[in-house]
Amino acid sequence: MSTVVSPVVEQRVILQVSWETYERLLAEYPDVAGPRFTYNEGMLEILVPSVPHEEPNRTLASLVEILTEEFGLDMRRLGSTTFKREELLKGFEPASAFYIAHAPAFRGREIDAAVDPPPDLILEVDISRSSLPRFPIFAAFGVPEVWRYDGTRVSIWRLETDQYVEAESSAALAPLTGLIATRFLEESRNLSSAEWFRRVREWARSRR
Repeated sequence: MSTVVSPVVEQRVILQVSWETYERLLAEYPDVAGPRFTYNEGMLEILVPSVPHEEPNRTLASLVEILTEEFGLDMRRLGSTTFKREELLKGFEPASAFYIAHAPAFRGREIDAAVDPPPDLILEVDISRSSLPRFPIFAAFGVPEVWRYDGTRVSIWRLETDQYVEAESSAALAPLTGLIATRFLEESRNLSSAEWFRRVREWARSRR
């Protein structure tokens, strides 16, 4: 067993456990505000988020919500919903996830990760660098797009065949680029929430 701890940013623990133990832990911590679990072929990472982790996550999630509204797109918020598939021996709980293209098909019903399409967009905040690589897990599920914030910048990754390639702009929310998402994230730290919302909306309306 190895442990990776960052008391200021995030706390992460890596364990080697069975699928049955993973499912038992999920059942014991059903609250989305609790620890987040990532499982990949016998290796389990437990993440305890902190404010430096959650604040950019919530800001980027707000950015997604504003842009879908301004661009006239449907959207379903999935938060950190658990996605797991026993046949793959993989499971994850994203920082935030959204259905956008698939949102109308899943309005008002439960999601079954074993048969339903994956989220159209996942937000990842990985400030202290995960010890359990998550992109291969997302790729196994077929998640088409990931926005990743590493504490410095937001990068946009698109799934091509079976691996992620960094892209200049978002497919789900074009014409947003990683550079613009990073700028909005930085501005959110210095502006009032009302002013920040106004600037995002103005930018979106100028791109419609």
